[in-house]
Amino acid sequence: MAKRVELIFDFVSPNAYLVWWPLRDIVKRTGAGLDVTPVFLGGMHKLTGNAPPMIRDADVKGKVEYSALEMRRFIARHELTKFKLHPKFPFNSITLQRMLYAADQDGRGVSFVEALLPKVWEEGVDITDPDALGQAIAAAGFDAQDLFARSQSQEVKDGLVANTADAVERGTFGIPTMFVGPRDGEQEMFFGKERLGQIEELLEAG
Repeated sequence: MAKRVELIFDFVSPNAYLVWWPLRDIVKRTGAGLDVTPVFLGGMHKLTGNAPPMIRDADVKGKVEYSALEMRRFIARHELTKFKLHPKFPFNSITLQRMLYAADQDGRGVSFVEALLPKVWEEGVDITDPDALGQAIAAAGFDAQDLFARSQSQEVKDGLVANTADAVERGTFGIPTMFVGPRDGEQEMFFGKERLGQIEELLEAG
């Protein structure tokens, strides 16, 4: 099995931030490659009938509170002390996701995620404000004007829709979802940041 991990990704998910850093360390330790596939989580929820946990589980006694406990444990274990819940969460990520799609078309998807995640989930940059978003992207070393212009093209819009539909067709229903193995061959799907140990074991097995 080829040593590659594909992360189905949307900036709006706090778990996308939380899983990124330990996953990045795993691929470095195992010599694996890392790919990101931009999707629109809101669209994925519509296609699958899923919903954000705080909405889906709101009426289940104790479940939301336990999920918060598990998040605190994960943050402590991986020393993700810079994480802050975004003040506008859940925000509309569609423009940023389209810009990520454009960056990924240039072969810079991973570096775009790496640079923008701290802006969103540590600094709380308002990504719904075009000026604030543009400044954050430019500060990260990307051409914000070019990415924004391309994000408005029908090609990029359709591409993100297609990515989302394809991810759902492959079994994805939420984030973080990871696929281990070659895109053109047999893959193993894993959902949830709690599966990182299993992913590392599979990568180490070759």
